[in-house]
Amino acid sequence: HPPPVATDKEEQKRLLENRPDQPQNPKVLRIAIIGAPNAGKSTLSNQLLGRKVFPVSRKVHTTRCKAWGVITHEDTQLIILDTPGLTNPLKAKRHNLDEAMLTDPWDSMKRADLVLVLVDVSDHWTRNCLSKEVLKCLSQFPHIPSVLVLNKVDILKKKFLLLEIVADLTEGIVNGKKLEVKSAFKQDSSSSAKSALQITLASPPESKVPGSPCGQEKSQAQEGSALDRSSDVGSAGTGEAQGPKQYRPEDLKDMKGWPHFQEIFMLAALRGEEVDTLKRYLLMQAKPGPWEFHSDVLTNQSPQEICDNIIREKVLEYLPLEVPYGVTQVTDIWEEGECGELLIAQSLLVPRESHKRMLIGRGGKVISRIAREAGQDLMNAFLCDVRLKLKVEVK
Repeated sequence: HPPPVATDKEEQKRLLENRPDQPQNPKVLRIAIIGAPNAGKSTLSNQLLGRKVFPVSRKVHTTRCKAWGVITHEDTQLIILDTPGLTNPLKAKRHNLDEAMLTDPWDSMKRADLVLVLVDVSDHWTRNCLSKEVLKCLSQFPHIPSVLVLNKVDILKKKFLLLEIVADLTEGIVNGKKLEVKSAFKQDSSSSAKSALQITLASPPESKVPGSPCGQEKSQAQEGSALDRSSDVGSAGTGEAQGPKQYRPEDLKDMKGWPHFQEIFMLAALRGEEVDTLKRYLLMQAKPGPWEFHSDVLTNQSPQEICDNIIREKVLEYLPLEVPYGVTQVTDIWEEGECGELLIAQSLLVPRESHKRMLIGRGGKVISRIAREAGQDLMNAFLCDVRLKLKVEVK
């Protein structure tokens, strides 16, 4: 089970400063998750961690800052860099986002050993090409191995569209080999994320590699990574050794996809389907190196940051578009109760009386729902009873 987050700010700080409890032969992998706003990066991060520490909402730009999650499994540590969605200065201005929203994803890329590019296949406007920001990011760091993750596969009714999406997003090349796409749909698929897609790489068929996430068994090969691999996935260095060419801005103009992905995964992060397959793959990609954190650390965020983010997530979820971005949060009480429960009181300050009425809702229904659901999420993060009180004021 993943460790809980400390409820006390000082305790969490001590944990973060603690010297890592290194095993004999430690391995580590820093993973940057990038993609368009709302592709499901935070949902996937939470599922990989096994505990909710990142805010998620259907509204764009729920993640406002760069936060890290830490997965410690046996001798391996995965550090997940959950980043704001890649956006441009024009959109940043429209959503009143600060400068860090533009620079944080780039900073994460500089630290990463592997990059996961997340694409929401349920969005028919954007699913057939990577955004200019994502392509720009990948082209600036072509030496970092990258993996394509197709998310929300369960929502896609016409599964055959995945063939087209894969061909477009990879420019027809994965791990340096040309794709030959065959569909092998199974009707009795119990998991909605099972795309049952066979994508063969054009090269003589060799035996499956036991180390590859797709080589564990035939059914899993089709479901999880959906790549019928004919070469060693573990040799992630092959593409790296020769290294993809350097791209100029004009080269990106006509590109829809990225021809240097080493692997493709298809999953439904919200339901947790096939997330374990991806997690096993990530653990196998870790390289020998010292851990950065003690095994009791789950995230580098403070307890207050997690609390603020989770309350803000609910406010974003239940209020009309323009309202939540103007809410200011002030924590009035943060203390331990008599029975060891965590008592939190927070004031939500809004700019207008009309916003206050919306946030409270008829008979206090909206604010009660926000407090109830945020309290549940906080219990999950801190693994203790949480009593959360919210009040709304016009600032």
